[in-house]
Amino acid sequence: MSSQIKERILNDIKQAMKENHKEKRDALRMLSSALKQIEVDERKILEDKDVIGILKKAYKQRVEAAEAYKNAGREDLYEKESFEMQVILEYLPKQLNDEELKVALEGILNEIGTKSKKDMGKIMGMASKNLGEVADGKRISETLKSMLE
Repeated sequence: MSSQIKERILNDIKQAMKENHKEKRDALRMLSSALKQIEVDERKILEDKDVIGILKKAYKQRVEAAEAYKNAGREDLYEKESFEMQVILEYLPKQLNDEELKVALEGILNEIGTKSKKDMGKIMGMASKNLGEVADGKRISETLKSMLE
């Protein structure tokens, strides 16, 4: 089974070319290239969960680069990275807001039956497995720490 997200990216490249939207086309080509590179390196067909992981990694790289460019006073490159971040976000699942994340974590805490900080590793493992696509690991960890205090 092939990835629907990957197919959407390829179709959106064609659409961006038709609309002569160079920045979006280039950003999408960069994503498509990253996906193809992983497929070739690992000799496998990517599924949606694989594509989401790759897109999250690409997004984090753009965040770090944008921050570095902003600190260096390179507004032009900062704008480019910010635009690419927005393009990547279109293909990632909607992220949980803070309230939704707390509710989901409370459900996991009740399921495990513990609210102790010493079980943080066990809780994080289950939370990352269940919420990994809809919340960043750092956000999960920070929210969980505040709930266990």
